[in-house]
Amino acid sequence: MGSEWLKHDRTRMSRRSFLGSGTIAAASIFAGGPWTRALAQDARGTTMTAAVQTNAGKIRGLVRYGVHQFWGVPYAASTEGANRFMPPVKTAAWTSVRDCFQVGHRAPQDAGGPISEVWSLDRREPDGEDCLTINVFTPGLGNGQRPVMVWLHGGGFSGGSGNWVLYDGTNLARKEDVVMVAVNHRLNLFGFLHLADLGGEKWANSSNVGMQDIVAALAWIKDNISAFGGDPRNVTIFGQSGGGGKVTTLMAMPSAKGLFHRAIAMSGSALRGTPRTNATKAAEEFLARLGLKSNQLDKLQKIPFKQLQETFETRPGIQGLAGGPVVDGKSLPTDQWYPAAPEVSATVPFMQGSVETEDAWNDPPPPLEMPEEEMFTRVKRIARNDDSKARELVALYRKTHPGITNTDVWLIMNADNTRRASAQTLAELKVAQGKAANYQYYFNWRSPVHHGQMKSYHTLDIPFVLYNVDIAASMTGAGQERYALAHKMSAAYAAFARTGNPNHPDLPNWPAYNLIQRPTMILNNECKVVNDPNREERLALKAVRDAQQSQ
Repeated sequence: MGSEWLKHDRTRMSRRSFLGSGTIAAASIFAGGPWTRALAQDARGTTMTAAVQTNAGKIRGLVRYGVHQFWGVPYAASTEGANRFMPPVKTAAWTSVRDCFQVGHRAPQDAGGPISEVWSLDRREPDGEDCLTINVFTPGLGNGQRPVMVWLHGGGFSGGSGNWVLYDGTNLARKEDVVMVAVNHRLNLFGFLHLADLGGEKWANSSNVGMQDIVAALAWIKDNISAFGGDPRNVTIFGQSGGGGKVTTLMAMPSAKGLFHRAIAMSGSALRGTPRTNATKAAEEFLARLGLKSNQLDKLQKIPFKQLQETFETRPGIQGLAGGPVVDGKSLPTDQWYPAAPEVSATVPFMQGSVETEDAWNDPPPPLEMPEEEMFTRVKRIARNDDSKARELVALYRKTHPGITNTDVWLIMNADNTRRASAQTLAELKVAQGKAANYQYYFNWRSPVHHGQMKSYHTLDIPFVLYNVDIAASMTGAGQERYALAHKMSAAYAAFARTGNPNHPDLPNWPAYNLIQRPTMILNNECKVVNDPNREERLALKAVRDAQQSQ
């Protein structure tokens, strides 16, 4: 999920009614109150797992629905105090068996959240600096050969948590015989304040520590996952929106090389990072707000984190401050995917895609019937205020989508011009590199919630991939047709994780992407491959973007 979700006020969760989503999700729905253990995992009727040895000590979890669940497993030490703004350090060892029955803290972040249909699946657990934990879901313990699927949550590089009910890996692990791991890591100021060019040797590695956290989690997986039945030589990183941005950033980080072997980016990418000069200037402005100079960085580790958070959130904001990865020349040597695909992950098979009407999740969502004038005003923004070009684009979409509504003209065009265009750029660059297979999808199944007003919105593909459509009925509705598509998609993702190829018997043949036919798997009640499915629109929108860049 992109950082745009932070515009929403969580106290407005009940602005619309929504379909119930079963007992698990219902436990997470409340308005405005504090997080309680009632919203954590219900351990009633469960048994404990056997103790599992990790490199820091033994842990045990819970067995539910035949799946071993380990919640809040520390992969690194707390980031408070002297560890704040520093690369992650190993957690201290323990001697007794540690119970991993509850989620850990989420990373410090503001109180914003997405629309209610999605936000209802957020546990809203407390935030804190002791947040470097993972949740592990596995069908069986012991030395195994199961593919490992590492989920990176959305929320841009600013918010979110791997502890969402939506991201429960139990169903995917059980159905597809995989090990799923959901990761928590530092975000926003605490994960991306760039101090490496300000504080001398001590602070030389204080850059992109939120991404360094994820690398540490992958290193933990390499060292420990075999005891949980997973194969450390077969690890897939996958994520949606901001999670896709993290996937594409990891693909450009030398420290992550060899720690994952396949990658999937869903409706999200990070093509370029923040220049280090911009990030350093922003850090200096932030220090000034705190009344600190660059030779007083140690004081940053003594200020209460809530005070730092409040200063970070003070408006107006500081341009370029902690918005995401910085091209620091070390942890991230170059822009992630510009001008070419990153060489450090050249041999890693890659899959990416988007959904049809990404911005239909805005609050409030666009109307079912948008007036012609409003639609045209929005399209003109895409056309850089060129009235003639806007009319050409509208005519094109009405030609290629017979019977299209005004609302869909804007929604589909805007998605084509943003997240879909980015996914296509990733595919083009990966194929041009020519060292590993690439697969592209396009999800256009439409949710029935609110009389279909939500359409095929940003995040809607997540419950299908994780086989959590019942948990996420607030997003998907309750129709029977969900299950067949959820099966096809979860099986495709697991097949890709297992072999680097998403094909399985219940899907039509899905060819690897190439720059001539551009085969794309359309994911809907009828799944089918279409070559270059939006060719005319793709080229028309690219011409508009190219013209703008040349000015």
